[in-house]
Amino acid sequence: MTTSRLPLLFLFAVLASTLTGCSLAGDIFKGGLWIGVIGVFLVVLVIWWLVSKMSGGSGGGGTSV
Repeated sequence: MTTSRLPLLFLFAVLASTLTGCSLAGDIFKGGLWIGVIGVFLVVLVIWWLVSKMSGGSGGGGTSV
C-alpha cells in the first residue's frame, strides 16, 4: 500500500463509522418518539380521570353519603 492511498482509506473508515452512527441515532429517535406519544396519551388519560373524579362523575369507586 502506498502512502497516497492512506488518506483515502482513512476517509472511508471515518465515513463508515459516522454513517452507522447516523442510522443508530435515527433508530433511537424513532423509539423515543413512540415512547413520547404513549407517555402523552397516558398523562392525558390520567388528567381526564382526575377531572371526572373531581366533578363527581360516576367513575365507579366513589361513595355517596
